[in-house]
Amino acid sequence: MHGTDLADNNRTAAGVLLFLLPVQFMTALMAGAAIAPGYSISRNAISDLGVIDATAWLFNASRIIAGLLNIIGGYLLYRSYGKGWILAVFVLAGIGAIGAAVFTLDIPGTHGLFAVGLVFLVTHAASDFGIMNLYGPIGHGGSERMIVYPALLWLTAFGGYLMAPLAEKR
Repeated sequence: MHGTDLADNNRTAAGVLLFLLPVQFMTALMAGAAIAPGYSISRNAISDLGVIDATAWLFNASRIIAGLLNIIGGYLLYRSYGKGWILAVFVLAGIGAIGAAVFTLDIPGTHGLFAVGLVFLVTHAASDFGIMNLYGPIGHGGSERMIVYPALLWLTAFGGYLMAPLAEKR
């Protein structure tokens, strides 16, 4: 097996894992929201599913799986491209997912250290700290989903891209 073949195999395997990560997590989110008694997508935080008795096992297991898939996928990308920063980014994201599962909302002061998004982050934080109410009709839960869902959708697309053959091999 040639070195480029191994790199291609690592790239493809990383793509499969990074595609499966958001698929399994979004499935757990939808199932959890449907199972949890009284759960509201607009009022409740995503992480509330990690402390509700009926859904905690599903949600936290899904987060741990997401973290492991992130770490393994990042390692395979590192093996494929040889860039250390790639591994670091995916390991940090994996630790964040696992940390948010281990340090649930009912453990004060720890959960927020691990659960971070990019889009809507400033307005979400401003509303959470009572500076101003910027949630509007989508509520706290809807605002949080505007942070999480785009990242999950991007990761699904990125995984699909990695699974495709390289242009020079098509």
